[in-house]
Amino acid sequence: MLEVRDLKVSFRTEQGLVQAIDGVSFSVAEGEILGVVGESGSGKTVSLLAVMGLITDPNALIEGSIKYKGRELVGLNAKEMRQLRGREIAMIFQDPMTALTPVYTIGWQIAEQIRAHNKISAKAAELRAIELLAEVNIPNPAEAIHRYPHQLSGGMRQRAVIAMALSCNPSLLVADEPTTALDVTVQAQILDLVRKLQRNHKSAVVFITHDMGVIAEIASRVMVMYAGRIVERGSQSQLFSSPLHPYTKALLDSIPPLEGPKPHRLKSIPGAPPTLLNRPAGCAFAPRCVNRFEACINTPALTANGHDAACFRVNP
Repeated sequence: MLEVRDLKVSFRTEQGLVQAIDGVSFSVAEGEILGVVGESGSGKTVSLLAVMGLITDPNALIEGSIKYKGRELVGLNAKEMRQLRGREIAMIFQDPMTALTPVYTIGWQIAEQIRAHNKISAKAAELRAIELLAEVNIPNPAEAIHRYPHQLSGGMRQRAVIAMALSCNPSLLVADEPTTALDVTVQAQILDLVRKLQRNHKSAVVFITHDMGVIAEIASRVMVMYAGRIVERGSQSQLFSSPLHPYTKALLDSIPPLEGPKPHRLKSIPGAPPTLLNRPAGCAFAPRCVNRFEACINTPALTANGHDAACFRVNP
């Protein structure tokens, strides 16, 4: 369904060229849930914003290929992207309070999305909005459509954003950390909801998160990103049972264990992600890696055998 090849996203700044995404390639099959995980600043969101055609900064430079159902998206004009975005490809944004317009009711906003892509009456769009709110488990949807975003809890706002994203039955759904600001109980409900809606609508889902626990719960395949590059990718079971890259192992070690003795202190990754303006030569993770050695001054290639890693320890 989606084929991304050698995607590069750069931004011109006063300090120089910032390479936010550097040669990222991945694919998403029909009905699949791909998890994209990594620390803040790893390039997860920028990669998918490029897919959505939402990077409009005049100082941005996008290179590579993004094909949706065989159609090249790089180079499409704004009108052509608007015809796809929302109808074929939809996005659940991280912060529903800023994703929703505060001066319009949620029902009006969902109906507007529906009418932008379908020739139906305002009344029919309103009835469809009520159906969608019911589908995402918002109580009394016929009354809820008249509420403004500030009149809903965080979890209910997120459900409204999900309803809007699903309003035109998109084939590809991009979820950008939709559970970050929610408590654990509501987070579990949102994950169950995304799974149920993915099955019902037969949509492919790209789920962006920094939480390995969420990845274990929802993804079938996983892509781990660091400093604008993919460092590991494979099935969910492969990554959790036999991680290859030291960064993936470090992320897993930072999760509290479900079994066995409780550790006195959780492990952490030393240091901080590099600034992309001055990316270190060679392996970007090397300055924080406990397994680094002489070869890490070079840039490791990502293997291509089904469970891939960009590490000289894996692929000497």
